[in-house]
Amino acid sequence: MKPSASGTGRPFVGIGVLVLSSWALSGLDASGKWVMGAGVSLVVLCWVRYVVHLLLVLGLVLPARGAKVLRTKRPGAQITRGGVMLLATLSFFTTLRYLPQAEATAINFLAPLIMLAVAPWLLKEPARLSRWVAAGVGFLGVLIIIRPDAGLHPLGTLFGLLTACLFATQFIATRRLAAEDPFTTLLWSGAVGSLLLTVALPFVWPTIQPMLAALDAWQWMVLVSTGFWGALGHLLQIQAYRYAPASMLAPFLYLQIVSAATLGWLIWGQFPDPLTWLGIAVICASGVTIALVEWRSRKPA
Repeated sequence: MKPSASGTGRPFVGIGVLVLSSWALSGLDASGKWVMGAGVSLVVLCWVRYVVHLLLVLGLVLPARGAKVLRTKRPGAQITRGGVMLLATLSFFTTLRYLPQAEATAINFLAPLIMLAVAPWLLKEPARLSRWVAAGVGFLGVLIIIRPDAGLHPLGTLFGLLTACLFATQFIATRRLAAEDPFTTLLWSGAVGSLLLTVALPFVWPTIQPMLAALDAWQWMVLVSTGFWGALGHLLQIQAYRYAPASMLAPFLYLQIVSAATLGWLIWGQFPDPLTWLGIAVICASGVTIALVEWRSRKPA
C-alpha cells in the first residue's frame, strides 16, 4: 500500500478505481437502507458498519504499514472529525429511511459546494465569486429535487439537508488534516465512531435484543456487508488519489449518483422522474464546473 514513485502518474487507473469506490459506497447505502427496512435499528446498523469497517481496515493496513500508522500529530482534530463523521453517518442513514437512494445521494453532493463557499472564513482560503455561484446553482438543483410536488418525505428532506451540512463540516475537518497519512485519518475516524457507538449500545440493548434475535442469516449477512462495502469504498478512494490528482478525479465523484440510481431502481423500483434528473444534472454540472475552475486556477502558468 505504499504510494507509487510518481504519486499521481496513472490517471486512467485512478478514475477507474474511483468509479469502483462509488459502486462500493452505493452498496453500503443500499445495504443499510435494506436492513433498516427489515427492522434493524439505526444504532445497530451504524455500530456494525463501523466495527466491521474498522476491523477490516486494521487487518489490511497494520500488516503493511505497521503500528506507526496509528500515530497522529493532531489527536484532537482526529477525534473531532470522527465525531462529525459519525453524526453524518447517523443523519444520512436516517435520510435513506425516508428518501429514495438516488435523491438522498444527490442532496449529499451539495456538501462540497457548501465547503468551498465557506472556505474563506473557516479555512482562510481566498474568497472567490465562482465558489459562491457554484454553491447557489447547486442549491437550486437541490430545490428542484425537493420541490413540493416531488412527493419526498419532509423529514427525509430535512435530514438530507442536515447531512449535506455535516458532510461539508467533515470535508473541512479533513482539509485541516491534509498533512496526516490518509490511512491514519481513516483508522481514527473508524475508531472514534466504533467507540462512541459501543458506549451507547448498552443503553438501547433491551430494545434491540429481540430485533437482533429475529434476524435470519440473509439479513445478518447484508447487515455485516455494510462494514465491508464501507471499508472497500474508502480504501479504493484512497488508492484512487494515489494514482491521479484530486483535481482530475473531482468530476468523476458525481458518478456515484448513477450507481445510487441503478441500485435504487434494481432493489426498490425507485427511479428519479425527469424533473428530479434535471435537479441532479444541475448539481453535477455545478460541481464539475467549479472543479474545473479550481483546477485551472491552480494550474501553473
